[in-house]
Amino acid sequence: MYKLLILGVLVAIGALLQFYGLLDPKELITIARQYTDYWWLPVILVLLQALLFTFALAGTVFLWVAAVLFPPLTASIILAAGATLGGISAYFFSATLSDEWVHRVENSHIYRLLRKQDNFFALLAMRIMPAFPHGLVNYSSGILKVKLLYFVPATFIGIGLKSYVYAPVIYQAAGGASLSDLLDIATFGPLILLSVVILGGVIMKYKWDKKHNIPTD
Repeated sequence: MYKLLILGVLVAIGALLQFYGLLDPKELITIARQYTDYWWLPVILVLLQALLFTFALAGTVFLWVAAVLFPPLTASIILAAGATLGGISAYFFSATLSDEWVHRVENSHIYRLLRKQDNFFALLAMRIMPAFPHGLVNYSSGILKVKLLYFVPATFIGIGLKSYVYAPVIYQAAGGASLSDLLDIATFGPLILLSVVILGGVIMKYKWDKKHNIPTD
């Protein structure tokens, strides 16, 4: 019963955030810009991301906020910290998911890949890949009890690296960047290539180990 109550609250939170436009990047930037001189703004941005990522909501919306208000390196650290904290929270929150949600997660390709490849590099490849559904990664990792030793650094490094690629595009445009700027092959191409190379290496190692009967972790 409590699981249905939690899911109902999440749906209500998402609806309210959308209704009041609180997930609109422009609105968020307008609000946050008033507090850029305060030391606690980055902390608030990290915590807000963590809250959204915990419940598989659009935490990545803060990419536009952090990248406009802070230099690329600072923005990347803020985004990586928020995504990692939210990822850890979602990891443990997955235990409260209803059977319907668990079944949905278990039927995903991400879950199947992680079940076969519970390692740092598989997670890193997923985190680096543009537009990858981080909510599914977080929940799948929690359900499978993926080692936090892999999960935490892969999340921080992967999100941090991806954010550092995107942040300069948005920062230089001073908030005037559009989705097409981030969809330019020159921007996301290297991320896809790196992700594919890492994942390709993981799959090759898996096949090699299986062929030679080498036990995996």
